[in-house]
Amino acid sequence: MQKIIDINNGIARMPEWNMAEPVNFSLCDDEHIAIVGKNGSGKSMFVSMITGAHPLKLGQPVYDFSPSEKAYVSENIKCISFEDAYGSGVEHYYLQQRWNMHDIDAETPTVRDELEKELNIIGILSDEQKEIKKHLYNVFHIEEMLDKYVISLSSGELRKLHLTKCLLSAPRVLILDNPFIGLDRETRDFLKILLGELAKSMHIQIILVLSKIDDIPEFITHVVEVKDMKITPKTTYEEFLKNIENRRRIYNIDKTETEKIRKLVADIPYDKAQRVNGGSDEIVNLNNICIKYGKRTILKDLSWTVRSGERWALNGQNGAGKSTLLSLICADNPQSYACDIRLFGKERGSGESIWEIKKRIGYVSPEMHRAYKQNIEVIRIIASGAKDSVGLYAKPTAEEYENCKRWMEIFGIEKMKDRKFLSLSSGEQRLVLLARAFVKDSQLLILDEPFHGLDDTKREMVRTIIDTFARRKDKTIIMVSHYKDEYPSCIDHEMLLKKVVDLD
Repeated sequence: MQKIIDINNGIARMPEWNMAEPVNFSLCDDEHIAIVGKNGSGKSMFVSMITGAHPLKLGQPVYDFSPSEKAYVSENIKCISFEDAYGSGVEHYYLQQRWNMHDIDAETPTVRDELEKELNIIGILSDEQKEIKKHLYNVFHIEEMLDKYVISLSSGELRKLHLTKCLLSAPRVLILDNPFIGLDRETRDFLKILLGELAKSMHIQIILVLSKIDDIPEFITHVVEVKDMKITPKTTYEEFLKNIENRRRIYNIDKTETEKIRKLVADIPYDKAQRVNGGSDEIVNLNNICIKYGKRTILKDLSWTVRSGERWALNGQNGAGKSTLLSLICADNPQSYACDIRLFGKERGSGESIWEIKKRIGYVSPEMHRAYKQNIEVIRIIASGAKDSVGLYAKPTAEEYENCKRWMEIFGIEKMKDRKFLSLSSGEQRLVLLARAFVKDSQLLILDEPFHGLDDTKREMVRTIIDTFARRKDKTIIMVSHYKDEYPSCIDHEMLLKKVVDLD
């Protein structure tokens, strides 16, 4: 059988890129592989060795891409890391950029610009490629996105764009790192079917890197587990499924760890500054909110009240306005000042500054992940949460330092405090930013897709943290998630947002 990729006893040239053992791996024709493992287990480093991004001094990969006639490895292997999708090619990104239309100029690319650039590289499309393009545009609703600026896309829409660009080039091997995160259920199901169809019709071998073992699609033929920087032997998907319940138990946290987390969260000292003003129990009050970007309406006549102690889940299709809604509450969206909004019992524009608002809000989102590209110590990233702004890395006070250490212990990342942020895996970075959101013990906690890129163990841990936090006095939570089975048990309200259909 043809071996498209073959590595025998691979050892990286640079010691810091090495796995715990020499790497042995092969991808054969008609095989489609899922690479699974916990956050920080070495999945991304393993993929870098497969693609040649990390050069090997021993056991260099041997490639056989036939029947492809493309000359270079980079042309035959396309890899999308959805950690990179946060950046979307924007070199200098700041948190408010997505919602600030004043940043738009003649040089700002649209989705149409990005896709045309890719199509120009490909050249004249064959009839088969034209059908693929049509199918991709239909599945991902690309026509609706063509005139959107790339910086204004939601995290889910960004993934659709990256996937479309990559699939248009018809690679021999397609590697997707957590392709399903940030996608609504309908799109996620479509993508699984589409990848299976493309694998057959385009003679593409697919490798999926997954943090969530239940995300493995049916077309996958083999599974490779990465544990503690070691590559386990490739097994068939059927064999993997036989032991799926045992694996789920492995990924579960035990009762002792759960109780430890609950006690640590419960023992966090209360911040006396966190209180509702004026005796009002309203945390958020939105009245007939309308938001437009150019001719496109995102939110229309939306009214919503969140009261102290309520725990809300927001759901809806990609592009329905979930993140836009949260940006209004956090005052990151410039249009928020023209809207009828009351926060913590006070009307927006009544004299309360944005910093006074942010003092009471803990926040994490894909946009925030997108904005954190500074390679500084983890402890300083977390401490910045007490400063109410992204990008303020002042040295924490002794009290702040101890508080950060408490929250790092809760999230199981205390050993990372002195490590550089960009040296962490995307899942580990996510835990750091989550700890940052909690560090103020805020009255209002806003969690936009908090489980992005987390393995099953870490998801359960974070759900436990959220549930325990919700039991603390006067705590209110708003959470966005496309997976209803991810909802923490504390969720007691839900709102479904639907895309606005412009009739004019």
